[in-house]
Amino acid sequence: MAGFVNYISESFGELKNNVTWPTMAEAQRLTIVVAVFSIIFALAIWGVDTVFSGVIEAYFDWIK
Repeated sequence: MAGFVNYISESFGELKNNVTWPTMAEAQRLTIVVAVFSIIFALAIWGVDTVFSGVIEAYFDWIK
């Protein structure tokens, strides 16, 4: 158990002293970039899914 506590303690020390954290403005800008790309990616997946769904539906209507 002492090893686990030591690991957590060293992890917090690493995060506090050795990590370069972004400024609030940079974090907000990057959050917006991620949100925009997530929306674009979701719309692209929706489009491909819609096309494939139509193709599969047409195929099953054709083989009836």
